[in-house]
Amino acid sequence: MRNAPTILHLDMDAFYASVEQAAKPSLRGKAVVVGGLGPRGVVATASYEARVFGVHSAMPTAQARRLAPNAAYLVPRFSVYRSISEQVMALLGELSPLVEPLSLDEAFVDLEAAGAAWDEESARRTGVKLRADIRAVTGLTGSVGLAASKMLAKIASEEAKPDGLMLIEPGSERTLLGPMPVRTLPGVGPATGDHLRRAGITTVEELAEAGEDELVRLLGNAHGHALYAMALARDDRPVVSDRETKSVSVEDTYDVDIHDRLRVGMEVRRLAERCVRRLREARLSGRTIVLKVRRYDFSTLTRSETLRGPTDDPAVVREAAARLLESVDTTGGVRLLGVGVTGLADYTQEDLFAQAAGEGGAEPAEEVVAEPSAAEPESPAERHWRAGQDVRHAEHGQGWVQGSGVGRVTVRFETPYSGPGRVRTFPADDPSLEPTEPLPLVPAPLAPSPAPLSDTGRHRTPPRTPSDLSGEPATEVSSRAP
Repeated sequence: MRNAPTILHLDMDAFYASVEQAAKPSLRGKAVVVGGLGPRGVVATASYEARVFGVHSAMPTAQARRLAPNAAYLVPRFSVYRSISEQVMALLGELSPLVEPLSLDEAFVDLEAAGAAWDEESARRTGVKLRADIRAVTGLTGSVGLAASKMLAKIASEEAKPDGLMLIEPGSERTLLGPMPVRTLPGVGPATGDHLRRAGITTVEELAEAGEDELVRLLGNAHGHALYAMALARDDRPVVSDRETKSVSVEDTYDVDIHDRLRVGMEVRRLAERCVRRLREARLSGRTIVLKVRRYDFSTLTRSETLRGPTDDPAVVREAAARLLESVDTTGGVRLLGVGVTGLADYTQEDLFAQAAGEGGAEPAEEVVAEPSAAEPESPAERHWRAGQDVRHAEHGQGWVQGSGVGRVTVRFETPYSGPGRVRTFPADDPSLEPTEPLPLVPAPLAPSPAPLSDTGRHRTPPRTPSDLSGEPATEVSSRAP
């Protein structure tokens, strides 16, 4: 443990939903749910307005619609989220060379590494400026936790949500953690929480009082020791800048089970090509091809094949995935398919076109968890529009799809920089309506005009910094234990 709160944890607030609200003025302050919209869709993110109704991440979209029927339901736009994430991570990189991204919207930063902070006061200043800079660059808000360890910094950012900052003073950790529920600690999920509750342990203080031996008896050796250390606020894990990518994968869930074996094969080939595109975008290659199949009865199978060397050749990945499919019975129907690549490297081996099928032996592999993704866009002839999609009309300009069906599409014409726009409906095959690239949430700054010069030749007005453009400051949460 450090003697100063110089580990920072940033967590963007309801990231996907906040991006959509910033991009669509008519949705600001409204309930927004981002995720899969089909019968088997799952919520990726819900805005804070939607959370009031009980909607949360990983909830089936059908259940969310019952809880919040008047919310706006949109498909994810991952290219937009990644672009904004890169802007945020670049700001973190200016603070320290030690930035540990956990996801698109979350990261740890070691503020000591480059002297960005060395004590409580400097850490607080850095956190305040970071939040202001994020707002200026992206138009979004993030919550910041500052503490002497990663575990406590993450807890602090969660307590600061939404749009706040919390600093945990060294020496106050035990007092602060004590009354918190055991689920606050990382690694304590619903099952572990229920097991501890049945043993009469509901708070972190009770966890510490139970003692290490009792926790080992209840939870096993590794988990018991780790949980006891966390209850005492012990966490010496360093911030690691290079988190190794474990896998690259894609998957699709189908509204209707696929029974036709030929169609299943076509879907696997399509997924393999998408996976390779993502692999190449990341400038990676991989040795192990993984096929994931979820059948009609929700049973999930994974099969893998390890090649002689790493590849990013779409033909090799397609053929390997097809061989893996041969070992899976899909007679009853398939509801989800996924293709992934593991054993990643930053180089390729070009002579893999003749990989032997028996090299890897199709053994079950660890399930590959893919990032949720919107469906692949259909060809222009099919004119299928998705809720939330960016479009442009030859007469009315930039807008987004509110909904479509029975041969028609409804579009709201507005941009991140306008007020709420008008809604119009068109035939789904209207040639004047086309998909388009999204606009940035914050317009590019204009070239600054020269400030009037004084008699001495100096500018009267100092240049404005990102912090000056942040608008009203958000609430800062006190770190002191009650």
